[in-house]
Amino acid sequence: MTANNKAASSGTLRWLLALIATALLSQTALNLIRPVTTYKLIALDSGPVTVGAVTAAYALLPLATAISLGRLSSRMRQIRYLMLGGIGLLAVGGAGIALSPNALLVAAASAVLGMGHLMFTIGGQSSIARFLPDKDLDKGFGWFTAAYSAGQFLGPLAAGLILGTGTSADSPERIASISLSLWIGAGCSLLAAPLLLANLQPATTKNTAPIAADRPKTSALAILRVRGMTSHMFAALTLLSMLDILTAFLPLVAEQHNVTPVAVGVLLAIRGCASVASRLVIPQLSTHFSRPALLTTSLYLAAATIAIAPFFIESLWISGTAMLVGGFFLGLGQPLTMTMISTSVEPADRGAALAVRLMGNRLGQVGLPIIASTVAAGMGPAGAIWFCCALLGISGIEKSLRR
Repeated sequence: MTANNKAASSGTLRWLLALIATALLSQTALNLIRPVTTYKLIALDSGPVTVGAVTAAYALLPLATAISLGRLSSRMRQIRYLMLGGIGLLAVGGAGIALSPNALLVAAASAVLGMGHLMFTIGGQSSIARFLPDKDLDKGFGWFTAAYSAGQFLGPLAAGLILGTGTSADSPERIASISLSLWIGAGCSLLAAPLLLANLQPATTKNTAPIAADRPKTSALAILRVRGMTSHMFAALTLLSMLDILTAFLPLVAEQHNVTPVAVGVLLAIRGCASVASRLVIPQLSTHFSRPALLTTSLYLAAATIAIAPFFIESLWISGTAMLVGGFFLGLGQPLTMTMISTSVEPADRGAALAVRLMGNRLGQVGLPIIASTVAAGMGPAGAIWFCCALLGISGIEKSLRR
């Protein structure tokens, strides 16, 4: 390896590690705030339908702006500014939920929170697609989403520890702990700002120039017409919606069975930790198995195992084992769909394709929680989780038939 190549490789590694660190901080903040939002709604006497509506509101603004932000990321020389805006909105959203006196304002603050998450995610994904060579995309997306899963481990665990073991939904101690958790989450997101303010953009041999503004735009419809694209989008949608439904409705299931917030935090943390492990071994797995086979397997096994958890919510070791196995296979799916989608289009269209993927995800995050909440109204909060498990199974069947 020449001196120039070594320098480029070292610069790329520093950039990737900084990107992973910012992802860890922002997602720890996000995943501390989101389960606590459900406890805030419980304290405001809200039921499953309201929880579903607020969960849908989180994805409302991202649904309308995902594609335009994806195209913007393809034209920006410094994508980090998009990510900086995202962590700023995460902090504003967390503070807004803490200050909200009613469910309507909680929903509005959740929409801001969702917009911040979208901006950060598009910036991070587009950076990986732009700066890493194709052979390293599985590794890049795997590490990036592993940082997301680590945040999904640390955030709920911290939330559970702060909220404690009490089961009284409207006690002064619980309400004070809810506010403290939300403010800590808002502050945690801002810790990522110094890493983004430092310009660590790598110097690589890959064409990293932003797309010219006068280049004809590839429409979302044209991207969706690419062979296999809608199948990949549906898989990504169901996988991400499963995370949202678990985060929003598992606390409701726990409250119904007098299970403490600490136990809920541990269960969600187990799921996140398992996803970290699976995403770190994706490069090794992808050398032995095809991406379609890995994705199909992850859909089936995640659906089957996560469905067990609500049945045994009072037995931490059974529900924890189900979340451990389910979390491992749930974690495989997201980075695989990112790679499969980004390599299905021309390099110049990767930012837009990943944005279309995110738009599809947000469409699911708007519609599925509302549908799930109506299921929960009839079957109880666990029904929302089982509904999403059924969708994972349907996506797996579709993949099997396509193959």
